[in-house]
Order: sequence, then structure tokens, then C-alpha cells
Amino acid sequence: MRTIGILGGMSWESTVFYYQHINQLVKNARGGLTSAPMMIDSVDFAQMAQWQREGHWGLAAQYLGERARVLQDAGCQAIGIATNTMHKVYDEVAAMIDVPLVHIADAVCNEARAQHITHVLFLGTEFSMSEAFLRERYLTHGVRWTLPEQNERAWIHEVIFQRLCQGIVIQTDQETFAQLIHQYSQQADTPQAVVLGCTELAMLVGDAQMCTLPILDSAYIHARTLADVVLSD
Repeated sequence: MRTIGILGGMSWESTVFYYQHINQLVKNARGGLTSAPMMIDSVDFAQMAQWQREGHWGLAAQYLGERARVLQDAGCQAIGIATNTMHKVYDEVAAMIDVPLVHIADAVCNEARAQHITHVLFLGTEFSMSEAFLRERYLTHGVRWTLPEQNERAWIHEVIFQRLCQGIVIQTDQETFAQLIHQYSQQADTPQAVVLGCTELAMLVGDAQMCTLPILDSAYIHARTLADVVLSD
């Protein structure tokens, strides 16, 4: 099996999800006591979040690139950034290493194409929703977005940073989230699916039956893609 590296800790709540699901998928494929050869560099999210707020993306890119190079030099044959938002610096990080950097948007769009989905409701941090770095990547795959209104985007962003990234899940947030998705499933130009475009957002979908659109969970799909790398010849 191949050894993969994970740039995690952004937040560690979702990095735990990556670790569990990659190992589960590898075990399902190989059986027995098999687990995935994997190295995780869990960075301090407080520092990363500060750089995000202050617009110091260059500092974040340099730091993540250096950490990715450490993973590469330790023997990782491919690397994943376990967060949507930090794919804003994907190109800079990829340029600092010589092994594949598995893009989360490519993984989601490959799954969308397999399901014949070309229009999604995209939900994530304000950075991911409002800026072009993910949206343009989706468009190269022929997948267009619907986005929530500004006040709804602000609410999602607040829930992610103030609660989900700190492991806090409350029922009212889950209900509001389900209602927001339902609202967009009723519009004239209805999206075919909702992309959980933040790796913590699956925490809000306690009961998938509450969701009135099919779910493309970026964290799970990215983890599955990385598991496929582990298992590839």
C-alpha cells in the first residue's frame, strides 16, 4: 500500500473523521487487521484562523507548504489538505512538493459526475463560498453553484468557527441548517445536490433524512479518494 500524508488540525474535529474513514475504507478493502499507512501533521488552527481573518494567505501557504514537504520527506507518496478553505493556497503548496496533492474539489466533482450532477448548492465557510478558488475549480468540471444569501452565509460561517470547529453541535443549528437546505430545494432552478463544502458540516446533518437534497459530503469523498490512493498499485 502507498503511504499518504494529511495536513490536518483545521480543525482537528474533521481530521479525526479523515483518520477514521480512511482506515475504515482500507480495512473494508483488505480485511482483517489492515490499516492505512498514513502520517498526519496536525497544525495549530488558532494560528491558521488568525492568518485567514487578517488576509495573510501567503504566510499560511508558506507554512503549509513547509509542512507538506516534511510529510513528503518522511515518505508520503501523496498528500491531502483536510479542509476546503485552505485549498485557497493549493497551488502554492503543490508547487513546494514533488508528490501529488489531492484536491478536494476534484474529488467532489468526480463523484458529482458519476451521479450526473451538474448543479449544486454549495455550503462552507465565507471564504470558500464568496471567493473564486473553489467555484472556478468546480466550473472546470462542469459543476455550477447556487449560494445562500449573504445573511445565511454569515450564519453558516459563524456556526463553523464558533461551534463546529470546537466540537459543539446543538439541535437548533441542525434544524436551521436542514431548513436552509429545504428552502433551496424548493426554488425554480433547483440544485441537484448539496455540497457540504466545509469538512465539519457533516456534524450538522445528524439525520440524513432531514436533508431534502442528496448530500455530497466533501470530507467523506476526499477521505475516500485518499483511501483509493493508499490502495492503488
